[in-house]
Amino acid sequence: MTKSTNQPSNHQESRVSKSAVSAQSQSSERLGAGEVQANQDTSWHALSVQGTLAILKTGRKGLTGAEAQSRLELFGPNALAQGERKPKWKLILEQFTSPLIAVLIVCGVITIFLGHYVDAGAIFAVLILNAIIGYVQESKADKAVEALTSLASPTTRVLREGDAITIDAADLVPGDVVLLESGDRVPADLRLVDAIHLKINESMLTGESEDARKGTDAVESDAALGDRTNVAFSGTMVTSGRGQGVVVATGADTELGEINDLVHVSKGLTPLQKILKRAETGIAIAVILVAVFVFIGGTILEGNPAQAFLSAVSLVVASMPEALPIVLTVAMALGVSRMAQYNAIVRSLPAVETLGSITVIGSDKTGTLTQNRMSVEQVALGGGSVQQLTEVSESPAAQALLKAGALTNEAQRSIAEDGSTVYSGDAVDMAMARAADEAGAVNAEQLQSTIELQTPYEPELLHSMTIRRNEDGSLTQYVKGAPDAVMAMCTAMQDANGAPQTLDIAAIHAAYEQMGSQGLRVIGVASRLIPAGEDIDQHKRAHDMTFLGLEGMLDPPREGVREAIADCAKAGIRVIMITGDHPVTAAAIGQRLGLESTGQALTGSEMLGMSDEVLAARLRETSIAARVSPQDKLRIVETLQNQGEVVAVTGDGVNDAPALKAASVGIAMGESGTDVAREASDVVLTDDNFVTITQAVRQGRVTFKAIRGSAYFLLATAAAAMIAVGVNVIADMPLLFLPLQMLWINFVTNGVQDIALGFEPGDGEELKAPPRSRTEGLLSTTLWSRVAVCGLWMATCVLVLFHVCVTRGMDLAQARTLALTLLVLFNFFVAMSARSETKLIAQLNPLDNKFLLLASLVALAIHAGAMYWPALAGVLGMAPLSLQQWALCLGVGLTVLVFAEGDKLIRQFLARHGHSPRSAIHHTRRSIASMLRSGI
Repeated sequence: MTKSTNQPSNHQESRVSKSAVSAQSQSSERLGAGEVQANQDTSWHALSVQGTLAILKTGRKGLTGAEAQSRLELFGPNALAQGERKPKWKLILEQFTSPLIAVLIVCGVITIFLGHYVDAGAIFAVLILNAIIGYVQESKADKAVEALTSLASPTTRVLREGDAITIDAADLVPGDVVLLESGDRVPADLRLVDAIHLKINESMLTGESEDARKGTDAVESDAALGDRTNVAFSGTMVTSGRGQGVVVATGADTELGEINDLVHVSKGLTPLQKILKRAETGIAIAVILVAVFVFIGGTILEGNPAQAFLSAVSLVVASMPEALPIVLTVAMALGVSRMAQYNAIVRSLPAVETLGSITVIGSDKTGTLTQNRMSVEQVALGGGSVQQLTEVSESPAAQALLKAGALTNEAQRSIAEDGSTVYSGDAVDMAMARAADEAGAVNAEQLQSTIELQTPYEPELLHSMTIRRNEDGSLTQYVKGAPDAVMAMCTAMQDANGAPQTLDIAAIHAAYEQMGSQGLRVIGVASRLIPAGEDIDQHKRAHDMTFLGLEGMLDPPREGVREAIADCAKAGIRVIMITGDHPVTAAAIGQRLGLESTGQALTGSEMLGMSDEVLAARLRETSIAARVSPQDKLRIVETLQNQGEVVAVTGDGVNDAPALKAASVGIAMGESGTDVAREASDVVLTDDNFVTITQAVRQGRVTFKAIRGSAYFLLATAAAAMIAVGVNVIADMPLLFLPLQMLWINFVTNGVQDIALGFEPGDGEELKAPPRSRTEGLLSTTLWSRVAVCGLWMATCVLVLFHVCVTRGMDLAQARTLALTLLVLFNFFVAMSARSETKLIAQLNPLDNKFLLLASLVALAIHAGAMYWPALAGVLGMAPLSLQQWALCLGVGLTVLVFAEGDKLIRQFLARHGHSPRSAIHHTRRSIASMLRSGI
């Protein structure tokens, strides 16, 4: 994706309602020429209420019916755009566009003309199976968009000429005044004009679990999405209070609409798909060129085009790895099954392998890296030093602090089926209530004591207050809130033992700043005893309180996440936290988790003026991106991918959907995630735990290792067959193998073994190595060299054996059977060696892959049975072998291990002595050159 080097990505440009812009350019006649003043830089959250109403030419009583209708015709319905679906027939045809598939089709057609209908049926069965799997996976692409449309509200209440009426949400237009109440889903982007105790759950957009408190005051124009406290966004939920808002954006112009547009971004090919595309093209070209060479050479040398054509067909069938699509499907399906055991549900088969090749994980914070449960961790008793709650929870001063926090508190308690206490309500209230309960600071009688007077928390007040009746008839007043606001009500504070002393504002501020620097949410708590009979009205405004201390809370990291991040580092995978939370909080969590470079968090507002090159440099400097919007997340993913990274992204909200869709692997949360996030993802974690991702990465590497082993086996045996048949034709020898015999090997013997290699389990060391190089293909350089050496050796042995047998007058069917059996035994030993690229056969437990062992033995038995069953032997052109001939084939077949296992042995020796094979070769070359220069 190419972007300007001097300007930020379009995803990051300041986006305002297109409605106002459109109104200016298209509706001057309707709304008054020159009266609509908004432009592309309009920020509704930065305007006053009156300014917003003036620009939209509306008022607090709403629009007239006629004006609403004319605007509906101009702006269109308030609905999300639907992308055009690809026709089913086109999806099906696209499954047959691969070069490998094209050659397989040719093979199938040729075998039909040759009259081998069973073989042709097997080839076309492979093609159909591959097409079905591809079609099913691609047909899921539009479900993320369908899930987004489910967030639209069907109806809404608006003011029209001062009257409250209910209309279809699709009929909303800019300038409408919408009424909001608890439980409503916001139907469009609204600039709030009235807010009474209004709280809105914006987690789907911002990722923050705490409900956003809303007001009507203007905020800074560059405020991040989560800081726009005077805007209600389409699709979010009103959790408490009520309010009114004027519509500033509808349909595609809303924040949700922009996310809908971004979700339409098509995902590129996965690393494995890119590798396979190159491999398939290379294999197809190589096979076709050699086949043409064999046909032309055979025709010239033998003067028999029909025989030459039969040889060419034999070579194509021998060389084509027909089982590769099945091997890939089997290996990835096994990966899906194994990942499910670790609570990772794979929705897209290619994602199994892609997980194993990722280099960067962009992880959401809340609920993935953290527990999504605010907890009190530190306290400062009075003006004392900051301490861990667990160290002082039983002291009288801590008990008084926790008790006060629990008794001016709106958290609700309920008992679950397992007997545990379940808390609900505001995140801060739940944290303080849980801390008091766990420390035994409050009992049931105190929680049920009569509340004589209560002031709920309000942003303007910055505190909540409760006066409770005690058993002796006296009253106790409790206050909690912003530390500065609570301190202003106090004249004294408690000391570490709970005794009153003079208020020390400087000491309290020092403790407050220390907690705040760690990213803690800090709440001040105070209390006062009111004597019985005193007028309660005198205490509506709290005064002369005793400051009890500070409670510092944080959403703590999940257990095991720090270790999982360390495992990722060992595996060469970098973890970046991408969150809508505040930078200080994000950095504090990052430090606890062991993320590198947490000192200078990247923020969404900082990204506004950055070019992609500068952003890429900043991403190399920090592991924290905070206060970011959905557009910011998407841009971060695209920038990393443009740098050559394979990026996995985790998320649970609607705001994560564009990044999840664009990432190499999108990983959604199953427990807390939205339908939109799940449908946009490739993998769903049923336990919402980052630790699960590392297990999925390991299984992804296991899967690719199995695919690589199968591919090595297929290509080594294909190379042997191609060389043998090609040389056979040029050497003017009798036809080495009949096409049907090659199909017999490919489908009946090799076909079972290469699929069984897909069942190869991991060795537990997958996370100790870095991701494979991006330039590395289906096989490593090491394996390609083994393919060449082993293929050449096997072809040479088969040709020599066949030539010796023919020159000594052996029957042609007997000679072919002997050569064919030798090739089958070669394949048996290569399959055993293909289980590991680095470990010797002797170091592997044969029972770890029982299926391969059984399949290989059964393949040998089937091959032997075919030559001794006259009916089948006649069809295949085979003859029975003697025991001595079997022993000869077995002895020669074992020799291939000298090359395959010998290469492993040499590399292990060099690794133990601190040398890589490449450096050893380079050293040898330098030594030879030095000797030549010195005249030796």
